[in-house]
Amino acid sequence: MLVEPLDSVIYTKLVQQSTKSGCFLHGKLAHAHIIKSAFKPCLFLLNNLVNMYCKAGEMDIAHRLFDRMSTPNLVSYNSLISGYTQMGAFDKAMQWFLEARKSCLKLDKFTYAGALNACAQTGDLELGKLIHGLIVVSGLVEKTFLTNSLIDMYCKCGCLDQARFLFENSKELDEVSWNTLIAGYVAMNGNEEMLKLLINMHRNGLNLNSYTMGSVLKACCTIIDIGRTCGEMLHGCIIKLGLDVDIVVGTALLDMYAKKGEVNSAIKIFETMPDRNIVMYNAMISGFIEAESVSKECPNEACSLFSELKRQGLKPSKFTFSSMLKACNAVEDFDYGKQIHAQICKYNLQYDEFIGSALIELYSLMGSTEDSLKCFRSTPKQDIVLWTSMIAGHVQNGQFESAFYLFHELLASGGRPDEFIISNMFSACADSATARLGEQVHGHAIRSGLGKFRIVQNSQLCMYANCGDIGSADLTFQETENPDVVSWSVMICSYAQHGCARDALKLFGLMKEHGVAPNHITFIGVLCACSYGGLVEEGLQYFESMKHYAVETSAEHYCCVVDLFGRAGRLAEAENFILTSCFKDNAVIWRALLSACRVYKDMVTAKHAARKVIELEPQEAASYVLLYSIYADAAVEPLAASVREMMRRQGVKKEPGLSWI
Repeated sequence: MLVEPLDSVIYTKLVQQSTKSGCFLHGKLAHAHIIKSAFKPCLFLLNNLVNMYCKAGEMDIAHRLFDRMSTPNLVSYNSLISGYTQMGAFDKAMQWFLEARKSCLKLDKFTYAGALNACAQTGDLELGKLIHGLIVVSGLVEKTFLTNSLIDMYCKCGCLDQARFLFENSKELDEVSWNTLIAGYVAMNGNEEMLKLLINMHRNGLNLNSYTMGSVLKACCTIIDIGRTCGEMLHGCIIKLGLDVDIVVGTALLDMYAKKGEVNSAIKIFETMPDRNIVMYNAMISGFIEAESVSKECPNEACSLFSELKRQGLKPSKFTFSSMLKACNAVEDFDYGKQIHAQICKYNLQYDEFIGSALIELYSLMGSTEDSLKCFRSTPKQDIVLWTSMIAGHVQNGQFESAFYLFHELLASGGRPDEFIISNMFSACADSATARLGEQVHGHAIRSGLGKFRIVQNSQLCMYANCGDIGSADLTFQETENPDVVSWSVMICSYAQHGCARDALKLFGLMKEHGVAPNHITFIGVLCACSYGGLVEEGLQYFESMKHYAVETSAEHYCCVVDLFGRAGRLAEAENFILTSCFKDNAVIWRALLSACRVYKDMVTAKHAARKVIELEPQEAASYVLLYSIYADAAVEPLAASVREMMRRQGVKKEPGLSWI
């Protein structure tokens, strides 16, 4: 049964209102009424329907409506070009641009703007230049609307000089022209030119709007020298212009202060904003997580914000959940991480690759690689970041065979490992001391062109050193251009581990000559070299020199000095050194002294050291075993028996030995 049709004007108004409001259901109901009433829509109404479906992202329906048109006009083509560009189908957008040209229609500024937008998004500079030529031939080059599209295209294609030439030689410019060029300089880190443009824009009497300020504040996050001062000056300007309560500007300000490590300033801005949306909450949560020193309080604050946004009725996005998982990973709060995972499933976001990567990291830190593998398998888009997280998780948990299986699976699927995956594979070979596999990974790194990455070279160096091939490690170091502190430190530690004390110290001297400042790892290698070489006085001098390099001494460094004294038989000095240090309650340092006592059969010092280490770690079997061995070696059977009795009373059991062989 046919229903009574409405007239064309009413249908058009209904569709236009639906498109404007974004409530596409009403427009679809109007379309359904048109079909049921057998009403024959005119071209104007059909164009409005095509535009609505393009805006809704339903390009199949829009395409079918277009095919129903007997003589589509330029508006019809423009809607399809805009719709496909909006959907990211840039090839189809350009295809319809060519169809519009073939139809002998006179293209307007909207047609060319749509094509330029597609070129900008794909970075196709050559095609963009061709369209620029067509615009010149068509006589539309003086249109400000198209000038802005051209500036945007050249900026996004990385051709700032051409964008600036257009800007300076155009007869008419508006605020969009200035903002587009400023955004281009921000994207290409042209901070100095960006600031000059901002000043000139203000001098020319143009309004500095939220878009302008948002772009410039983004640049302040990356300016190292004057970023903070520039940001504070802009903040003052924003307050004078009354833009401080604008949600876009407020979010950009908050993000700038958070990335500069000024979390308190970011909190103040957050608290003064009258209307907070999910983007602002995301920026504040991210600010807490990315603070330079992640303390327990920061993730707790992030969790409080997450609870607050839920109470406000805001819908968390994938960025919210990704940040929350990072917070859980930072403080290793795995129970809360599982709760966040449940929330992710509730909002059906578990298939997102960014969230998938964070979930893999969470379960890998928990030691549950089975759960991390489930998250990996359930993510449809397995990008290289996801593969890296998965392989790194298995390496961190000592599951080297599984890591290699995943690596082979990646290669078999046609994926191209990046430098981080290769680095992780070298780590797997280093930790399992499998030199043959390490050589194969080395070969793959050379063939794939990843061998020159610093992170790969450092991991390769470490792999050869751990496998006992100091010659290959040295060759890798020699082939490394401009080695960094990690390269030098790994090589120094490698020489130390292989008993080449003088070589390690000589390399340390060369490191200082090259102007590379040592770090705490470097000094561990140097102190170990002195310990293995019996160079007590030199080792003590190096230990004292750490303060000159502003390197903070840790328990590892003190343990190295105790070992230095212990190997030289100066056990009394070692004990005194521990008692006068700030690590006198560290069981590892006392155990190092206990080990030295066994070598030199010093039962008196051993008794003191054992008493202290057992007091600090009463359930650690190694300390009892060391003390028992000292008494047994000295043939003092009653004392050896008393140690066994003490272990029995304390309920301490020695783990049985095992071997890979």
